[in-house]
Amino acid sequence: MRAVIVDCAIYRDGHRSKGPSDFSDALDAARASGGDAFLWIGLHEPTESEFDHVSDEFGLHPLAVEDALKAHQRPKLEVYDDSLFMVLKPVVYEPDSDTVSTGELMVFVGDSFVVTVRHGEGAPLGAVRQRLEADPEVLKHGPTSVLYAISDAVVDHYIEVAAELQVDLEELETEVFQPAGGDSKNTASRIYTFKRQVMEFRRATGPLAAPMSRLAGAGVPFVSEHAQPFFRDVNDHLARATEQVEGLDRLLSDILSAHLAQMGVRQNDDMRKISSWAAMAAVPTMVAGVYGMNFDHMPELRWEFGYLMVIVVMAVACSGLYRLFKRRGWL
Repeated sequence: MRAVIVDCAIYRDGHRSKGPSDFSDALDAARASGGDAFLWIGLHEPTESEFDHVSDEFGLHPLAVEDALKAHQRPKLEVYDDSLFMVLKPVVYEPDSDTVSTGELMVFVGDSFVVTVRHGEGAPLGAVRQRLEADPEVLKHGPTSVLYAISDAVVDHYIEVAAELQVDLEELETEVFQPAGGDSKNTASRIYTFKRQVMEFRRATGPLAAPMSRLAGAGVPFVSEHAQPFFRDVNDHLARATEQVEGLDRLLSDILSAHLAQMGVRQNDDMRKISSWAAMAAVPTMVAGVYGMNFDHMPELRWEFGYLMVIVVMAVACSGLYRLFKRRGWL
């Protein structure tokens, strides 16, 4: 268990206090203290056998435990008899590869305890815990303050990642609309990859709207009514992040359409150039083909200047066609 427990502490009156090293004894101590005392235990990718000790001690619902172990869940909020279960999907931007990856974060809130289960390397909760410990006025509101701080941190990071993606999108847009047009295959691949990342981002932000709206309202067990304005603020930030993600998705669709249209225009230009040169090549080919036939009686066949005349006719015809196609913009 020590390998998966990231941190375990008892909080009283908004301050971290020393307690038993065993989380079972620590939970009893927090409940015995009464008031706003609670235990916060953080786990990272526990196995089923490791999490059984926690679920049995805290009385977690089997369905919630199953979701916490399997991961790959959509953001949601479930209310059980003895606890509240919430799933969030933190998003991490990797600047080296310009990619977006998602993790999973499960939060159990109950009577005098908070259990967080994290899957993936993104969105560690150490910074959230430190920020809360530095603000006792918020932390003294009990487990609700932890749920709020985690939700706020995850949603605020959505906005930061959306801003990073906006910068990448502007660079991609510049590449698509540059005069040279860039490498068509590489550009189309980048647009498609970018769109997949935005789709993954939407899977994190979209389903979270309903749980946050529910927390911002009244009547949610294990959530203090005084926290509703704070959850409404988080919900507003989430709406902003969702709008940014949807805007990115629409712009990507427009850029892809514009890129395909540009490719069609360039292909038409290439076809017109090929057709123009083929037309100019057809004139001397036709003349040479006619005079290459084995007939005895052909016009000017025995004339001394016949060869020169044919060359001049072909040159004049090709020059005329070239000027015509050039004036119409085909060449």
